[in-house]
Order: sequence, then structure tokens, then C-alpha cells
Amino acid sequence: MIATIVMALGLVLIVEGLVLALAPSRIEDALRLLAGLPVETRRLLGFGALAVGVLLFALARALGA
Repeated sequence: MIATIVMALGLVLIVEGLVLALAPSRIEDALRLLAGLPVETRRLLGFGALAVGVLLFALARALGA
């Protein structure tokens, strides 16, 4: 279980690192866009991302990964 969590965190860091390494100016644009959104919209985006993450996690467990 711990190995799976560490592996998942590693994958998140790989993806985040690739984005920052390959498109740093796009990150700045995205942050400006997010800063311009109302708090409630950002909260809904966060809950949406959370829901998608939970669904992907459940799907992976159901498939036996």
C-alpha cells in the first residue's frame, strides 16, 4: 500500500515537473487565468478535479491495477 502511494506521488511529480520544464510561460498564463476567476469557480474546479481523481482511482482498483 505504501509503495503504491509513493509511486502515485512520484508520477504526480513527474507530470508536474515536465509541465514546468517544458512550458514555464504557459504555467504563468494558467495561473493568471485562475487568479482572474471567482473563488467559487476555482472551488468548483477543485471539486471537479477531486471527483475525477477519485473516479480514476476507483477504476484502477476495480481493474486490479
